[in-house]
Amino acid sequence: MGVSEIDIGTVAKAYTRWAPVYDLVFGAVFAAGRKASIAAAERVGGRILDVGIGTGISLTDYSPKNRVVGVDYCEPMLRKAHERVAEHGLAHVEALAVMDAQQLAFPDATFDAVVAQYVITTVPDPEAALDEIARVTKPGGEIILVNHLGAEMGLRRAIEQGFAPVARRLGWRPEFRWQRLAQWAAGNPAVRFLERRPMPPLGHFSLIRFARLAV
Repeated sequence: MGVSEIDIGTVAKAYTRWAPVYDLVFGAVFAAGRKASIAAAERVGGRILDVGIGTGISLTDYSPKNRVVGVDYCEPMLRKAHERVAEHGLAHVEALAVMDAQQLAFPDATFDAVVAQYVITTVPDPEAALDEIARVTKPGGEIILVNHLGAEMGLRRAIEQGFAPVARRLGWRPEFRWQRLAQWAAGNPAVRFLERRPMPPLGHFSLIRFARLAV
């Protein structure tokens, strides 16, 4: 395994441990990014796929006028999402399923928008996940990511690189940089970059949008 790579089994174990306390620990930290990505998806509207739905903390933020499908690789996290749907009577949630972001079990061009919140840095092969996300997005739709992006230089980059071995055991890559997403988009004729916008806290996270093109 390369120095920047992570194993899906490691990720699953990490998020199984996080499941009971995930909302308490990360709910407020990730709130701005969650809400911004959902707002972007709802500007597109229609049928929305939320990849890496986790405990379903974002499900109550979606408007009932849209239809939402959520997938996650970690079954204990997804059980909490099912509980949230039942507790709040979220009729706009069509389905929740255990699924690998790198192998989405949907036909081509199924969704008007696909959201992936804090996911791309946690999968073993980010480019494979992005290819799958693009595949299931309808032409004219949008791919909406929100994620931590590693610093390009300076002290923060050095800290991120030093922390990376520990972070991978926790299920994510702190050193994942924008250049990797830019290179993926440049090599994929089905997508076009739309926006990169800094998100709280401290601008260390970014909202990133791509248009899905007809090819």
